[in-house]
Formats: sequence, structure tokens, C-alpha cells
Amino acid sequence: MLVDSHCHLDRVDLTPYDNDFSRFVASTRESGVSHMLCVAIDLENYPAMLDLVSPYEDISTSVGVHPNDKDRHEPSVGELVDLAREGSNVAIGETGLDYYYGEGDMAWQQARFRTHIRAAREAGKPLIIHTRDAREDTLRIMDEEGAREAGGVMHCFTETWEMARAAMDMGFYISFSGIVTFKNAQSLRDVASRVPLERMLIETDSPYLAPVPHRGKPNEPRHVRHVCETIAGLRGIEPEALAQITADNFFHLFEAAAG
Repeated sequence: MLVDSHCHLDRVDLTPYDNDFSRFVASTRESGVSHMLCVAIDLENYPAMLDLVSPYEDISTSVGVHPNDKDRHEPSVGELVDLAREGSNVAIGETGLDYYYGEGDMAWQQARFRTHIRAAREAGKPLIIHTRDAREDTLRIMDEEGAREAGGVMHCFTETWEMARAAMDMGFYISFSGIVTFKNAQSLRDVASRVPLERMLIETDSPYLAPVPHRGKPNEPRHVRHVCETIAGLRGIEPEALAQITADNFFHLFEAAAG
């Protein structure tokens, strides 16, 4: 049982499936992926995302505004809470801090991040946190806003073991994407070797970050298998065992928040 814990299905290239989303879903199921979490990155496209995936019981959703999108509708706590309690939403996010492309004052990102954490606490939903080049501020704001009360996952993790440990100390899971398969990602593989299996998730972040051997091509949830196989090799366990462990972790984290 493979679970893709983070993907953007409304952005996946459907050309190989004659632009038929139902064919894409059927093919993904046949590849061994039993569940997907379709993650929102803005509110402008959020209704269309829900319309696309809502007919499928094996696709969960989240609601949130990505930290990189500066000129987007800025949600209030109340708005996020109301949306999070609808339909198949099991989480709030993705949210967080990304200073990689940022210039100047990043207070607007920090304010948005705080809003999402407060909404997650009020709605009783886990957080999906994106962090890049913002380790200290991410952990500080998580602590100040009581993110441990909501819990959640550090998605597409690319940071240090020290940051992973600090996040896990707040009750968060660590999710690895196709980046862990890249040749230049040895430091990340070292982290993946140390994260306790009971705190690990796997994802694709489709359509981005396709793993080896598909690097440079559009990504799909079916490729989560390569993430699983790479980490299983690092841990000296069978891929099927890691698939089951990470699937169980996914449902433990998100299932209570469903509905």
C-alpha cells in the first residue's frame, strides 16, 4: 500500500491520459498507490481543485496559501477554519516560510504562517509545513504559535537532522520527496536514515521534483514508489514494509482530521 502524502493533482500533466482525470486516477491506482493527498497552494484555484478531486474517496485535500505566492488573497483565520471543515479536507496548508527567492522584509510571509497555525489549532487539523532557507524563523514561529497543538508534517524535507529533530519534538512528521533520490542529496539521505520510521511519510510533490529515474520530467504520484525504494534501501528493509509503515503513519496523522 503506497500513499502519496503530498501532491498537486490539479497541476499534473494529463496529456498521457487523453486529458481525462478519471483515467489518470485509475492508472495511478493500478500502479499501487492507494491514497493521495491533494494539497492547495492558493484560494483562487481552490474551488476548481475540489471539483476535480471530490468524486474520489481515495483523494484527500487540504486548504491553504503557499508562502511563495505574495500577490494572492490573504485568508483570515476564520476563513481558513470554515474552509478546512468542509468536504475532504484533512489539513491546513501548505504553509510555512520560503526565503530562497525572497528579498527584503519577509514579515508578510511570517504573518501568513502565523494565521495558518492559528487556524489549524482552531479547526483541529494538522499543518502541512513548507520550509526553505528559513530554519530558525520556521521553528521559532511554530513554537510561539503553539504548532505542537495542531501537529502535522514538514513536507518535502530538505533541511538538517537538527531541524528534523526539533520538528519531531513538536510532534511533527518528516516527509521525504524525490529529492532523496538525487545524486547530490547525500546529506538528505543521511537524515532519512535517522528519522524514526514511525515519524516518516513519503510524497512526490507532483508534478514537481520527479525522482530518479524520471528526473527532469513531469512527476506523478505513481513515482512515490522510487522514494519508497530509495529510503527502504537506506534502512535495510523491504520496500513493501516501508510502504505499509508510511501509509499507517499517514492515516494516523490525517484520518482523525477527516470529515
